[in-house]
Amino acid sequence: MPDDFLVRAALAGLGLTLATGPLGAFVVWRRMAFFGDATAHAAILGVALALATDLPFYLGTLAVVLAMGLGVSALTGRGRAADTVLGVLAHSALAFGLIAVSFLPGVRTDLSAYLFGDVLAVTLTDVVWVWAGALAVLALLLWRWQALLTATVDEALAQASGIDPRREGLLLTLALALVVAVAVKIVGALLIAALLIIPAAAARGPARSPEAMAALAVLAGAFSVLGGLWLSLRLDTPAGPSIVAAAAAIFALSLIPRRSG
Repeated sequence: MPDDFLVRAALAGLGLTLATGPLGAFVVWRRMAFFGDATAHAAILGVALALATDLPFYLGTLAVVLAMGLGVSALTGRGRAADTVLGVLAHSALAFGLIAVSFLPGVRTDLSAYLFGDVLAVTLTDVVWVWAGALAVLALLLWRWQALLTATVDEALAQASGIDPRREGLLLTLALALVVAVAVKIVGALLIAALLIIPAAAARGPARSPEAMAALAVLAGAFSVLGGLWLSLRLDTPAGPSIVAAAAAIFALSLIPRRSG
């Protein structure tokens, strides 16, 4: 029988993939990879806020990540170049977060856990938070699925259909903030975007519909989690990077040409 800590780690990782699969598909379709990096980097500043104010870890992280997402949306809406805004805010948030954490007593030695994750240390409470956040994101995406797809494919068509593309973009920002907040303890701030992008990229080739791509991305993410945990235990490697390495291996396999029947 597997140890309790391993069961909790697997449950937390599998719960997270329920959200990262379909959300990652939208990140790939909308070419939001850099946006994912920016919000993930802001998570370290959220960690510092939570530790300094005794806020619940996930609420502090969510508040800062959501503020980052809204700030990016506001600045790019004023004509600023999106890649420039993302670059400035992403690196600034990470730098200020690292500086803030370094001033908090007893936290500096544990900083790597926030950067690269520590899924093997998650508690039952963490598992509940992860599943609650992931199911909330999944419900949000299912509720707005068709509107989000239309706004992603053609903004003019979306407006003609009575859909506000900006509102749908803000909903994706909220969903991304929730995922980042619950994923920090699992894969860490520096690897969250990888877990969003790589399984979705691996699913893109074999998928024949948007829904199939989202489902395959969930499946690829689940295999990445289980494979990464196996690698971590087998080779004594960090769990978060091992999960991302497993995802990269799955992506590499997806590139192998398939023989036509």
